[in-house]
Amino acid sequence: MNRQEARLGVDIGGTFTDVVLETGTESFSTKVLTTYAAPEQAILDGMQAVCAKAGITPRDITQIIHGTTLATNALIERRGAKTALITTEGFRDVIEMRTESRFEQYDLNLQLPEPLLPRQRRYTVPGRIDATGAELVPLTAADIEPVVEAIAMAGYESVAIGLLHSYLNPAHERLVRDVLAARLPDVMISLSHEVSPQMREYERFNTVVANAYIKPLMKSYLGRLEGRLRETGVDCAIFLMHSGGGIISIENAADFPVRLVESGPAGGAVFAAHIAARYGLDKVLSFDMGGTTAKICLIQNQTPKTSRVFEVARSYRFKKGSGMPISIPVIDMVEIGAGGGSLAHVDTLRQIRVGPESAGSEPGPACYGRGGTRPAVTDADLVLGKLDGKNFAGGSITLDEDAARAAVKSTLGDPLELDAQTAAFGLAEVVDENMANAARVHAVENGEDLADYTMIAFGGAAPLHAARLCEKLGVTRLLVPPGAGVGSAIGFLRAPFSFEATRSVYMTLAGFDAPAVTTLLDELRAEATAFVRTCAPEAEIVAEYKVYMRYKGQGWEIPISLTPEQAQNPDPAVFEERFNADYSRLFGRPVAGMDIEITVWSVNATTPPQPVARVAQNGGEHTATGHGHRQFFDAALGAQVDATEYHRKALDTGATLQGPATITEDETTIIVPSSRRAIRQPDGCIDITVKGTTL
Repeated sequence: MNRQEARLGVDIGGTFTDVVLETGTESFSTKVLTTYAAPEQAILDGMQAVCAKAGITPRDITQIIHGTTLATNALIERRGAKTALITTEGFRDVIEMRTESRFEQYDLNLQLPEPLLPRQRRYTVPGRIDATGAELVPLTAADIEPVVEAIAMAGYESVAIGLLHSYLNPAHERLVRDVLAARLPDVMISLSHEVSPQMREYERFNTVVANAYIKPLMKSYLGRLEGRLRETGVDCAIFLMHSGGGIISIENAADFPVRLVESGPAGGAVFAAHIAARYGLDKVLSFDMGGTTAKICLIQNQTPKTSRVFEVARSYRFKKGSGMPISIPVIDMVEIGAGGGSLAHVDTLRQIRVGPESAGSEPGPACYGRGGTRPAVTDADLVLGKLDGKNFAGGSITLDEDAARAAVKSTLGDPLELDAQTAAFGLAEVVDENMANAARVHAVENGEDLADYTMIAFGGAAPLHAARLCEKLGVTRLLVPPGAGVGSAIGFLRAPFSFEATRSVYMTLAGFDAPAVTTLLDELRAEATAFVRTCAPEAEIVAEYKVYMRYKGQGWEIPISLTPEQAQNPDPAVFEERFNADYSRLFGRPVAGMDIEITVWSVNATTPPQPVARVAQNGGEHTATGHGHRQFFDAALGAQVDATEYHRKALDTGATLQGPATITEDETTIIVPSSRRAIRQPDGCIDITVKGTTL
């Protein structure tokens, strides 16, 4: 075998670790339970399994691309390192004061999320940089040394340094770093102008604190992973998926672990965008449901929507402002605690509630037989007949239906005086409605009508629930691609090497300085390109330019894309034209007579995307042959139905089947409800549409 053809994608989720090995035109995959105490062990187990399937050894692997939820989980669960913040005098409480906005205006008992660091772990130094980058108050080493001594006495593992306006002039931050490093060489240091060189001190300080908080944990994990892989004979390069949908080196990931916070979900969005390109779809709703969370993303023109800020660990479901803001380039999506392992209970109002608490893999849902006694979504799916307990995860796990029924009945059924099946139906409907509502809110926030969209579903649990979500959202078409159960891991193998460099430099169009703009964009391009070169030294690299603009006096900006020609020959008239066009598209019309200002400049250096061949879509040529029958509960009908069973591997191109039906494969099961039909497309996608519609 040609060694250059073996690439491994690994996604560590809250419940399962997905592993995909591609060797030329062949693909091998597996799912193993995530090992919390040593996450790298699940990677090694999965790698050995797929290598055995492919008939190769770990030594034959030439590239590993890894994504993980470890950074996210560490922030959500508040189990990071003992961390301190050094900031400017007078700004000690910025991360606690937040923006002073109320995300739930009429809640008199509103509870704001606690900052990552309590007040006693936040220190200040004199010195001041103004909004132009000029030094107002000097800072000396003597000013810094008392703070450094206090940090030494307290025994901190990691320190975040976030000073006012450091994104314009980082001299003071670098001085603090130098004094700190000289006194405490073993303490890890994060600088805000390196982690997030953007305006708005609350978001920037919070981001650098988050980076420092998880840096020791992630650096230790990545070091152990690399060491364990080398012990097994792996000698290839190891890369990490970052939140913006690209790939960075393991060294850069260890220095900036906050960029990994959404790495797993980002891989899923890349995977969905790849499928959208194959089918020529310009409006796609990506639906990724795993064991712990569900992720929903809008993909337009085969490109996932991106953002500069996102929130982790929202304390109020769906409420912007209730979470922890992280200011880094990221694929924009909504993520909720709704997965196969999400636990259910009855609240004081006798309503079924599901998530965000998850059973994970330890102990897992009750049906796993690993000690879990509370009902999870997977237990409900099993009770409702959506899962084959004897062939779950390719037969590697046998599900205990009796244990699932007992958990559902005791926790939900008995308090509500319902039988096990009705209680399981209630659980499933609640979690499906939670996900549907999240999709509606996300669409409204982006001014989109989901009726115009095609859903692409992947993740171990998504094919079980996707068709029901389509019924709730009015989406007429659903695609379930091959490898859907390990979609994020496949997405890692489709992602380009990329890095986005950003910087806040304020400029109005009335005071537009073309030479300064050219210099700034050249510097950003060089910075982003240097990061990519650490991963792909010889590859072609293209630059994508974006500026964030607003009318003078507005609070928030909109992103404006520029062509390389427009960026290299900056013209304020062109900038104004592009801004007015995008502003009108979003808000109906431009505002006459107002000056326009630019606040953030961005350059994304990326390797060119992989060429994608279009699929010659099949309208259905013949009726598929079933392999048996099973009863499952059809939520739209509110009744048990007799469904035909099909094996995905046995379906050939053009095979058509009518719901109710189940399509089984090793990593997941596709539920086709009574209202839908399915066609197997030439690339292996299962194309599910409303009965009576045509492609």
